[in-house]
Amino acid sequence: MKFIDVLRTVGFYLFALMTVVPAFIVVLSRNIQRSVFALLFTLFGVAGLFLFLHADFLAATQVLIYVGGVLVLLLFGIMLTQKMVGGDLRSGKIQFIPTLVAMVILFSFLLFLIFQTPWHSKGPADFDQTTTAIGTLLMTQWVLPFEIASILLLAALIGAVSIARTRRTSE
Repeated sequence: MKFIDVLRTVGFYLFALMTVVPAFIVVLSRNIQRSVFALLFTLFGVAGLFLFLHADFLAATQVLIYVGGVLVLLLFGIMLTQKMVGGDLRSGKIQFIPTLVAMVILFSFLLFLIFQTPWHSKGPADFDQTTTAIGTLLMTQWVLPFEIASILLLAALIGAVSIARTRRTSE
């Protein structure tokens, strides 16, 4: 095995570990802030796994939208809610036994699927960067749906701000 192959394998397992371990912390932690920060590492790990799949557009989207947008929104929501409530936000009880049963059933089903699937091994494929092709399609063939979606999101944002502002002024 070449050194680069060993390096790729080690990198893959590091990203897989960076995805799975914080995901367990997200699920098992009673502190919401700790869960959100663990979710940050989970989402970065998923972006790294997308890079290993040569899905550069999905990796960039993962970082920009989920890490940069959704996670920051969650953090601001938690920080603002704590000041209004005036206490430490903690999640409810963890129902360990039903979760364990569901996890064992799901894990068994996934193992069954893994061992029953006829896997066909092929050599590594040549991958091109997908970002350029997707960007070209979005700005040529799919420009109208892309712009409609952006106008719809802008209208939803303006509506949310308007609703929040009218409620705040009426209180």
